[in-house]
Amino acid sequence: MADFVLELADKVAGVGVRTSYADKVQLGGVDVVPVALGAYGFGGGSGSAPEQGEGSGGGGGGWSVPLGAYVSRGGDVRFEPNILGVLIVAIPFIAVTGKALKLIIRALKK
Repeated sequence: MADFVLELADKVAGVGVRTSYADKVQLGGVDVVPVALGAYGFGGGSGSAPEQGEGSGGGGGGWSVPLGAYVSRGGDVRFEPNILGVLIVAIPFIAVTGKALKLIIRALKK
């Protein structure tokens, strides 16, 4: 099992940038580079208990939220956001930040 986990870690070590930025696409003379926020995870397990039998396990999953694209027109490059994708990422971040600030302020008042 340990060899499998090490092999998996070697294969996904450089995936970060490829998960966030896709290959450049040309649409109607305009260069577009899609941008996304992505995360993935893997798990595994094993075990052997004579009184309970043998065990094993594994799993993995991931998700991706399209945030927008870098668009190049006439030498000018700008980021054009996907408003829904940005909101999906920003709302939980703002909520967690607000709760953290609330706890910090309460702790400082004591």
